Amino acid sequence: MVHAGRWVGVAGVLAGMVTGVAGAGPAAADPGPDPVAGSHPQVSTATSAASRAQFRPRARFAREFVRRGDADTSTSNIEHVRELQYRLRWAGVYRGPVTGTFGDLTKAAVRRFQKGHHLDVNGNANFATWARLIPATVRAKRAIPDRCKLPNGWHVCYDRAHHQVTLWKSGRLWNSWLVRGGDYGYQTRTGSFEVYYRDKDHVSGLYGSAMPYSQFFSGGQAFHGSPYMIDPFDEHSHGCVNMYIEDAHQLWQLTSRSRLKVAVYGAWD
Repeated sequence: MVHAGRWVGVAGVLAGMVTGVAGAGPAAADPGPDPVAGSHPQVSTATSAASRAQFRPRARFAREFVRRGDADTSTSNIEHVRELQYRLRWAGVYRGPVTGTFGDLTKAAVRRFQKGHHLDVNGNANFATWARLIPATVRAKRAIPDRCKLPNGWHVCYDRAHHQVTLWKSGRLWNSWLVRGGDYGYQTRTGSFEVYYRDKDHVSGLYGSAMPYSQFFSGGQAFHGSPYMIDPFDEHSHGCVNMYIEDAHQLWQLTSRSRLKVAVYGAWD
């Protein structure tokens, strides 16, 4: 796909998006916070703000602090609850539905993961928990090309079959995100590339959609934040690698001032 023009701001486009997100239905949903006052410990606003302020996007395996009651409610309000539920499922500690709502089932699974990895068992997806969970749930590790692990700078690698991006710094796995790629007729091209153009506020000239934090690597195909993606395993793009906007921003913060090699591999899914 071909892109052109500039976008005047992420917030301006997202403000008009529909904020409702379909859940898994009343019978399957992970129960949310207990509505009865005093039924679970309350965290003060000051404590919550302090905890969330510790998120450092450039740190290895960094992700925001997620706790019971958080939810992915729109593309402009992603709390990484779906990602958490997927990863807990792959870690073998969660059998509930992927709803995007952090309820009792998710909290119990986080506690099981923490206990199994000798972490503080508090049921919160804190920084120590993410730092263990992300590398433990990178899928199909043997399929990751050797060129992703070369000891020279940054390499970002997209596995089409597993909706997964891994980021490598001088041969060391640095982070991984859940993404989606091109639809069948618009497949993300496989091969070795290099980011040749970046635009923090890009907009598609063909589709008129916002493409924040775009890093182009093959023609009109880029890694960028998506104002449409809620679940990485639902729907596809027109060829680009769609990321949550916060994740695309994180990739931008880590790599936008550096040479960035790209590998796209795996069967289409």
